[in-house]
Amino acid sequence: MMEQYRQRFLTIRRLSGIENPEGFLAGKKTWTIPANNRIVALIDQGTLTTAYPELLVSGGKGSKIKVTYAESLFDSKGQKGNRNVILDKSISGYSDYFLPDGGNVRLFRPLWFRTWRYVQLEIETINEPLVLEDFSSEFSAYPLKEKSVFESDRADLKEIWNVGWRTARLCANETYFDCPYYEQLQYVGDTRIQALISMYVSGDDRLVRNALLNFDESRTYEGLTQSRYPSSATQFIPPYSLFWIDMVHDYWMIRDDPGFVKGFLPGIEDVIKWYPRRIDPATGLLGKTPYWNFVDWAREWPWLTENRIGGVPAGGEEGNSSVLTLQLAYAVKRAGELFQYFGDSAKSEIYSQMAKKLTRSVYSACWDERRGYLADTPDKTAFSMHAQIFAILTHAIPEDQQKAFTERFLMDKSLIQPTMYFRFYLTQALFETGLADHYLETLGLWTEMLEKGLTTFAENPDPSRSDCHAWSACPNYDLLATVAGIRPDSPGFKTIRMEPSLGPLSFIKGSMPHVAGNIRFELKRTGETGISGFVELPPGLTGTFHWNGKSVELHGYAKIEL
Repeated sequence: MMEQYRQRFLTIRRLSGIENPEGFLAGKKTWTIPANNRIVALIDQGTLTTAYPELLVSGGKGSKIKVTYAESLFDSKGQKGNRNVILDKSISGYSDYFLPDGGNVRLFRPLWFRTWRYVQLEIETINEPLVLEDFSSEFSAYPLKEKSVFESDRADLKEIWNVGWRTARLCANETYFDCPYYEQLQYVGDTRIQALISMYVSGDDRLVRNALLNFDESRTYEGLTQSRYPSSATQFIPPYSLFWIDMVHDYWMIRDDPGFVKGFLPGIEDVIKWYPRRIDPATGLLGKTPYWNFVDWAREWPWLTENRIGGVPAGGEEGNSSVLTLQLAYAVKRAGELFQYFGDSAKSEIYSQMAKKLTRSVYSACWDERRGYLADTPDKTAFSMHAQIFAILTHAIPEDQQKAFTERFLMDKSLIQPTMYFRFYLTQALFETGLADHYLETLGLWTEMLEKGLTTFAENPDPSRSDCHAWSACPNYDLLATVAGIRPDSPGFKTIRMEPSLGPLSFIKGSMPHVAGNIRFELKRTGETGISGFVELPPGLTGTFHWNGKSVELHGYAKIEL
């Protein structure tokens, strides 16, 4: 069952046609709209929410009530700007219409929840006054419980944590949702990140398991998973089928559930089988592949209304995209690890060699010696950070060059920049190269959203359609997995590797759930390069703590002095 509780609106921000009804929103007084009157009330919830609105009225036969819901208001140019500001802005969004019959205590409550920060009531009465008995709502979302804690000496990280958690909560209902206001669909790219947040912050893996099964069941005769499922409209995003493989790998590492994971091997094999015949023999890269090859909402890859696609890098339609080829290598390598674990060494070796061949081909065809980067295609006319990120994650760049290479591309604005979604993968590249101390420097997009008054994190930088997209809640995972550095060191999270990356922080403290119990930590910098504090693991869990080339064995309560 969903979590549900009563909530009230915060304030009326704008009102015309009548005086402000003091005490009405608090449920302390009724509000009478006289006959032959028209009023418009803009109501602010204070934060974005998902809930069932409940409007209780009496009388007012023949009246018309329009209720409009919106995540934010818009100026005359269609821009949102600061979400707290309403001056010279209007509401635009979907609406409900309620036609009172004149009876007493009539309740309007829709059959499915609505999403809003702002609600506008437009009421027209004719021959009878209308009495608004009450207006409130019942919050509804999947019952994720916040069991993790993260604290530091940087105040805005707490706000990022809180807003991120609200974002993740509103994007979880009967399934994960990409967003609660628009599609309300479970997309693989979003869901991989949402699943990690759920397991790290709440410890609840039920929606994760459900999502893995949903996507496996969505596969068609071709072998690909559908990009979003359940859905009445079939859609394919081939990179999302690859991210489903990565999701299975994530779950395998975090949960000791081999029987469940093994059931996905046939589906993984079917996804991978779709690709080899689409590799261009001339370059060794993925050639022309059908469907929507979405990567990220980079500004240089805009939505094209005429063919209804966007977010596609160079080579994404015509073929020979380094980004898409490296995403294939990334997933195939992880598939190889899964097959090796379950005893199929032959298939594991095939996948391992396939991944290596793909990365070698990308480097050979797309490395630009002049710029020192991988181009997005062999013609070397476009360069994205996305290609560099996956070059690190797949080790397409020689190992002895990876750290310097990452330091160079990290702040290079001449590259096509990743949005919030793809910065999840940027963070993994930083962690991969031992540069996770730079992670906090990459949170500018999140602090900008806070400065603009968002109470959940948006789909992409403004102008953004959706103000609530769980892929942008990735800091709730990375503050624990990257800053605190808590990651599984063996399948099933049977052992832990903790390698904090504090960056400019002086201290961190907190806890996160593990199937064996809570992992607790409190750490502070000492001197120029030292660290002290403690890490406490639940009974039966062991691991290692790493800092500046030194390590400490972890079991039970471990004092840290390095």
